[in-house]
Amino acid sequence: MENIFDSKIATRAVLVALTLDMTEEQVSVSLDELERLLDTAGGEAVARVVQSRVNPDPRTYIGSGKAEEIAEFIRTQEKDVNLVVFDNELSPSQIASLEDILGVRVIDRTMLILDIFALHAVTGEGKLQVEIACLRYTAPRLVGKGKQLSRLGGGIGTRGPGESKLETDRRHLKRRIAALQEEIDAVEKVRATKRASRERSGIPTAAIVGYTNAGKSTLLNRLTDAGILAEDKLFATLDPTTRRLTLPDGNEVLLTDTVGFIDRLPTHLVKAFRSTLEELGYADIIIVLTDCSECDEERRRKNEVTFKLIDDLGAKGKPILQVYNKCDMAVDTEFIPRDAVCISAATGEGIDALLEKVSELVREGKRILRMLFPYDKQSEASSVHRFARVITTEYLDNGVLVTAECDAKAAGKFAEFIQND
Repeated sequence: MENIFDSKIATRAVLVALTLDMTEEQVSVSLDELERLLDTAGGEAVARVVQSRVNPDPRTYIGSGKAEEIAEFIRTQEKDVNLVVFDNELSPSQIASLEDILGVRVIDRTMLILDIFALHAVTGEGKLQVEIACLRYTAPRLVGKGKQLSRLGGGIGTRGPGESKLETDRRHLKRRIAALQEEIDAVEKVRATKRASRERSGIPTAAIVGYTNAGKSTLLNRLTDAGILAEDKLFATLDPTTRRLTLPDGNEVLLTDTVGFIDRLPTHLVKAFRSTLEELGYADIIIVLTDCSECDEERRRKNEVTFKLIDDLGAKGKPILQVYNKCDMAVDTEFIPRDAVCISAATGEGIDALLEKVSELVREGKRILRMLFPYDKQSEASSVHRFARVITTEYLDNGVLVTAECDAKAAGKFAEFIQND
């Protein structure tokens, strides 16, 4: 995806929203988030425009009159306004019509988020996922974009009989998407192999999830010295990182920092990052991180988005530990439930209580089992040490009796040898 923001040119933008079924306060909150997204991408918001309509205008979304008002505002600015960002998703024809009227580039919320992901993707897998998401979003929106995509084609093999430039561009995108999907499939196989290796290790896994900028990377850095980039920006980190953590009681857990959630996360991004996000479904524990320095309504809204995505990604029903971060910045923490933990990942406050809670959840997932291994299954008996904490080993007439503290994975692996359950 071509980067929307040129670092050599200051990007000054007008933010636009249509109220539809939203209250004024909801629109204001949504535009606040859009402005933070713009700031993360390197742009600056110079004005906000809110239009009230029952239904979007088919041609210009906000109506031709309001579009002309914005165009006049742009013309009268001393400093150039070179971008208009809509908080709603626009159709290709609406973007084309608006650009004709406004005389500057027009993008929507999804395009802005895609650009941020393209900017922050670091690993090969992250870049693949972002590119395929961008192309899937671009493919249906090629109307009037032939000139911009001309670099994709030309020459032998691209000139079918009577084939238009638009059709050629679409064929190129289709082939590129297919090629990217093959690469992503190969990466997913590697990820599955690593996941299987982690499962064989018998170490429980915990995924840190939450709304973007809740402090997930800062928390992982605090707990494990992971060295992840942690900035006060939305989607500062995209690529998941897993680190081993030794808990106060001696147990170990693998902690994974995940991609941040956001309201109206583009469908193409969810689909492209699904292999990464599906790590939630394989985690033994989910740590939901919430920014407790925000107002009640914002906390509730972001938690609703987070828990809905957890359900959508197949992690419903797993043990969840709610952690409220940034307590050093909070005015009031009385709203925090008793079974939750209040911390500051930045200062370290409450980290000991968090580790104790994680230890409790790890212990709850384990039980003491007695397993009898016949002497012709000694290799199985020896492998128990890799998957569980062995308490005693007894050599009997009919085999080796191993008593060990096992989690659900170990219990499943050695189910045929279990004597008590």
